[in-house]
Amino acid sequence: MDIDDLRTFVEVADAGGVSSAARRLGVAKSIISRRLLKLETQLGVQLLARTTRGAAVTEAGAALREYAARIVAEFDAARDAIVPDGDLRGRFRIAAPISYGPTHIAPVLAEMGRRHPLLHIHASYSDRIVDLIGEGFDCAIRVGHLQSSNFIAKRVGSIHGKLVASPGYVSTHGAPEAPHEILAHESLMQGAETWRFMDGQKSIMVNPQGRFKADNPVALAAAAVAGLGLGYLSDSVIDEHIKSGALVSVMHRYPPVPAGIYIVRPQSQHPARKIRVLTDILVDWFADVSPVNVHSL
Repeated sequence: MDIDDLRTFVEVADAGGVSSAARRLGVAKSIISRRLLKLETQLGVQLLARTTRGAAVTEAGAALREYAARIVAEFDAARDAIVPDGDLRGRFRIAAPISYGPTHIAPVLAEMGRRHPLLHIHASYSDRIVDLIGEGFDCAIRVGHLQSSNFIAKRVGSIHGKLVASPGYVSTHGAPEAPHEILAHESLMQGAETWRFMDGQKSIMVNPQGRFKADNPVALAAAAVAGLGLGYLSDSVIDEHIKSGALVSVMHRYPPVPAGIYIVRPQSQHPARKIRVLTDILVDWFADVSPVNVHSL
């Protein structure tokens, strides 16, 4: 059996259809269908039940999917071991936040593409937390304070920010002097989150409250400028507002805990070399930038 046929089958099984798998692999649907037919003919069993809504694996397909995924992973690991310094090949799907990725990760991926011209890099930028396995991503770049999960995460850089408010807000409501006083203020948030501050070497956590929420830090900065509350934002998104006087930094004795830039991947015994290469490039890239300014804490 052809390794590409097995790889294609795994993609179709995970994506739930030929169209989705074709987008993931960056090939025509006709090629996907041809590979699947070839595989089913060789095995003499139906692997997928086609429906108007996509494709569902049959009982035989479900059994093969587990073996095929391991075979593909082992083949990639073997190729990396045999040619550890060769050009990277194949497809590489990375998810990155839209409020950070185009400005900070895109140049890194461009550099990786320059170094490895045979590698097909597919980057997806969104602030939602993608399903790495279900959506077929090799890895994701995430920023902030990561929650515990079943994925493996490596920190490749740090991000810095401030607690800010507009002069008008401070004039009307005052400014917190200590983290616990934040609870008496309106806070601008991306969701139900925890803010972390440094008290010497100790970290203090606060669960802020507020009526204005947005899933993009630029929108939160605009709300802070409008005087709607306190913003817990990174330097890059507030620098111009600080310089213009539209925002001021508050609670200087307790600075926000530096958050992280992480590369996150599914658990496996042998991480793909393309992920290791990207990790090394990210570490080197962000080591040259201190502090790292990003759009999200």
